[in-house]
Amino acid sequence: MTISNTKWVLKSRPSGLVKEDNFELITEELSELNEGDLLLENQYLSFDPTQRMWLTDLPGYLPPVQIDEVVRSGGVGKVVESKNDAYQVGDLLTGLVGWQKFCQVSANVLPFFRKIPDNLPIPTTMNVFGSTGLTAYFGLLDVGKPKEGETVVVSGAAGATGSVVAQIAKIMGCHVIGIAGGAEKCQWLKEIGVDDVIDYKEENVPERLTQLAKNGIDIYFDNVGGPIMESVLFLINLNARIVMCGSISNYTGENLPKGPMNLTMLIIKRASIEGFLVLDYMHRADEAYTDLIKWVEDGKIIHREDVQEGLENCPQTLNRLFTGANKGKQLLKI
Repeated sequence: MTISNTKWVLKSRPSGLVKEDNFELITEELSELNEGDLLLENQYLSFDPTQRMWLTDLPGYLPPVQIDEVVRSGGVGKVVESKNDAYQVGDLLTGLVGWQKFCQVSANVLPFFRKIPDNLPIPTTMNVFGSTGLTAYFGLLDVGKPKEGETVVVSGAAGATGSVVAQIAKIMGCHVIGIAGGAEKCQWLKEIGVDDVIDYKEENVPERLTQLAKNGIDIYFDNVGGPIMESVLFLINLNARIVMCGSISNYTGENLPKGPMNLTMLIIKRASIEGFLVLDYMHRADEAYTDLIKWVEDGKIIHREDVQEGLENCPQTLNRLFTGANKGKQLLKI
């Protein structure tokens, strides 16, 4: 049986927000599967800030998407054909599936996919029970090492990762200051238990941080990069920990990263700054899921997903991450 696949391929490297003409939506016939391979029909796509970086011709932890290649993204697909005894038709798998309707998964990349339970809503498994939850869990607990009573500042706090970080910090007994953009997002942060909230669109962040972090800052979980780091460094405590998770303010290429100019504060305060990738913690995923599932069941972690629809809307959906339009984990249902 011949199957036609519809997919977005990269045609030119974007500057700033992506435009539809940076891509082309094409249809092609799929080849026959080899032994050990699977065919997935994609159900949902995940949209994450790092995808914008993959469209630039810059080195990273994964190579850039090349011109005429399918646009890379995570997602969930259902097995519709299997030539691998370990996987049955109907199984749900998550991995890098790309902006396309179908994904052929060869045997050599199957180790980078994992089965997900079919008794949970797919959006939840892609959010707090997916790489988003793992990023928040290991970034805060393993890199940040929070202690009860400490002050934790989270930028991008209303986003998928930031909101889980903020709530785990509360579970650990910390005082949490969340930074987000817009009244709706800030109000939601208060509703899920964040102690203090700063609206970077309406308030002076350095001034508000100074007012709110009266006892200094012990942990800064950085999702956005940019000048907020500089403001935080002036307020860090002895042995503070800076956790570098993302730098969304620099991903579109519109603003070249600058500074911070006060890194000597790390010396003065004997503080640390450390970047991390969730890929390094995937072998410990079950450890995180045990806690995350319990916390969600107990109502200690609230999550939300922003689900757009239609494969044709992939470019616009990616831009939602950079305009602040998304509310929670950004997904697209095919």
